[in-house]
Amino acid sequence: MSCLTTFFMQQNLFETLSPLLASADGAESTFRFWAAAIIFVATFVLIATEKIHKTAAVLVGSALMLLFVLPVGHHEESAPETLDQLKGKAPSAVTMKLDQTAKQKNTVALPETPKEISTAVKSAELETVEKYAKLDSYSKYVNFDVIFTLAGMMVMVNILSKTGLFQYIAIKSVKFAKGQPARTMILLVLATAFLSAFLDNVTTVLLVVPVTFVVSTQMKVSPVPFILAETMASNIGGTATLIGDPPNLLIGSMVGLNFMAFLINLAPFIVVLLFGYCAYLYLHYSKHMTVTVEQRAKIMEMDEKTSITDPVTLKKAGIVMLLTILGFLVHGVFGIQPSVVAMTGAALCLTICKVNVDQMLEKIEWGTLFFFMGLFIIVEGADYAGVMEKLGSYLHFTASWHPLLIILTMMWICGLAVAIINNVSFTAVAVTIIMAFMKTVPVFQGDIPLQHLMWWGVALALCLGGNFTLFGAAANLVVVGLAQQAGEQISFKRFAMYGVPVTVYALLLSSLYITIRYFAL
Repeated sequence: MSCLTTFFMQQNLFETLSPLLASADGAESTFRFWAAAIIFVATFVLIATEKIHKTAAVLVGSALMLLFVLPVGHHEESAPETLDQLKGKAPSAVTMKLDQTAKQKNTVALPETPKEISTAVKSAELETVEKYAKLDSYSKYVNFDVIFTLAGMMVMVNILSKTGLFQYIAIKSVKFAKGQPARTMILLVLATAFLSAFLDNVTTVLLVVPVTFVVSTQMKVSPVPFILAETMASNIGGTATLIGDPPNLLIGSMVGLNFMAFLINLAPFIVVLLFGYCAYLYLHYSKHMTVTVEQRAKIMEMDEKTSITDPVTLKKAGIVMLLTILGFLVHGVFGIQPSVVAMTGAALCLTICKVNVDQMLEKIEWGTLFFFMGLFIIVEGADYAGVMEKLGSYLHFTASWHPLLIILTMMWICGLAVAIINNVSFTAVAVTIIMAFMKTVPVFQGDIPLQHLMWWGVALALCLGGNFTLFGAAANLVVVGLAQQAGEQISFKRFAMYGVPVTVYALLLSSLYITIRYFAL
């Protein structure tokens, strides 16, 4: 029995069954391809239709990928003879780290001749591939940099939310607007966008929306325009930074772009986009919403100071959060991964703040983290079996186009796609497909700045496209759920009436921004 167990642990389930299934050369790869394609499509159909919870869907899909598609266990006895062969058998999660690792191993003392440099780099790459090939399945296929970055930020946000800081900001914004609905909306939108640049979008709306219901009740106006405007703002503001929106974090981690790169390339445009959005909101709603003097007086009587329930923890956690943001700004200079910065901040917060550690850890959004883990494995399985390469080949009709036209086309494809598929789910797929596509297009090969430009355009499209429909971003569904609990029904059509114009406006300006800043200038 123990021998049978060991055998199954060392072999992929398909490899055990393949003698029964394969009768000709290539049957194994064909089976892997179609198994991966079916699992991949079925998982995303389940996510889009919400027949079962999205986390459960990706965990089932990832289990099937590990059982039938991805190599699991170690295969030291049949190691390929060359680096290219070994890289060909390795999943993309491994091969993506090769160049970076090779460079790190040769930064101290590079050999003198190009031939020796090439030999040393290949040796470092081979060592890296062999090292990752010996890791357990989840370590090989899951991008734990993203997982631990999210977990660390969740811990700090949980501690800060306990202090009442975010409610204080919301009430202060309302009073600063002197209770006038249009001005109140603008300030809440700006507060939401700013918070979303550094916090998870779902967390931001969970903190701001309940206060918005209180404010709208005092003003006796419908809360729906307020909360929908805040939802759009959370997706817009989150686009500005590496940690602001999960698609950015995925792109940054998978491609190797740091916090400052996102800030320099995306934040200036987001500021302009946000002020244009606010100008539209003010012009539109200043004519449609009015309040009486008595209602404004009640709002001005609200005391924001009562929102602060733990000033000592607020001071400590606030300092740590500021230091963590500073760490994100400089992590690329020192070669520190974002996950190290986030987890260091979380550890420091848990240490110096008088909080119940078990309670803070329980509040981590474990469903979100496991969703990402399963998603990584599903995408890796599809990539390993050749599904992503096949999908990327459908984009080859653009290969002879001007680079700007290719980038704009990819932007609009991504922006429209997330109207149907959640932008987090789609990002891991899109990044893998576009990476495979750029490897086959001569104009992108070896041109790192042009490759980065593609990612800035795609990041804008994926984040801003989340405003298209209810399904575009997780924050959208959360807000609709909160509204339903408060007795306000927001249908798919009603959300689209707000979201479609905002998203089209954002994508058009994004296209103009990419064209002017990176090509015209």
